Amino acid sequence: MLSLLTDTSSHKQLRNVVAEQMRAAILNGHYKPGEWLRQERLAHDFGVSQMPVREALKELAAEGLIEHVPYRGARVIVFSIHDILDLYSHRAFLESRAASIAAEVITSEEVSVLESLQVAMEENSAPEVVFKYRELNRKFHQSIYQASRREYLIRTLHQMWATFPTMLIANFAETAVQPLPERDAVDVAEHREIIAALKTHDAAAAEQAMKKHILITAEHLVTFIKVQA
Repeated sequence: MLSLLTDTSSHKQLRNVVAEQMRAAILNGHYKPGEWLRQERLAHDFGVSQMPVREALKELAAEGLIEHVPYRGARVIVFSIHDILDLYSHRAFLESRAASIAAEVITSEEVSVLESLQVAMEENSAPEVVFKYRELNRKFHQSIYQASRREYLIRTLHQMWATFPTMLIANFAETAVQPLPERDAVDVAEHREIIAALKTHDAAAAEQAMKKHILITAEHLVTFIKVQA
């Protein structure tokens, strides 16, 4: 059984609390890709009635974490190779645009944050701390698109990062709990290239560096999954 809701969450709507915990359970692999999510079991897991569970499932379906199958119920979404290519292509387009805009307005303090995150990633690149690395990487990318100060881009990318790429990577057993092979050194070089472009306010270079970084990651991920299959 997952941890029960506590009094500390009483200030929030119960539905939101359940949605938060369900989201975390999906992203950390407690609920597996393709697993059916039965309202009765979920209500028991979280120690609540079925009503907030039902509402939480609707919220997670809207986010793309789960899907409703007619006459069968809800299940955790499963990604295909085509989904990977589509998702990374969308992310490459949006994040490269955000990086280009950010390069024009980013402050020295924001660049310093990126540099600190990069140092932390390099210090946490060992396989046994892969989840720490992925969280730092998430903050790195979020810091860049937030520096664009473009509200629509920020909202769109924030929603995408709420489930992606953490969930996408977790969909495949080969990459769920270990780093993508041979990506560490490349990741470091690509991140440094992005920071350098932002630091010099070179919008074109920042856009190109971000796009290349994301698309190369997609290529490595797809290649690795195909080899393992």
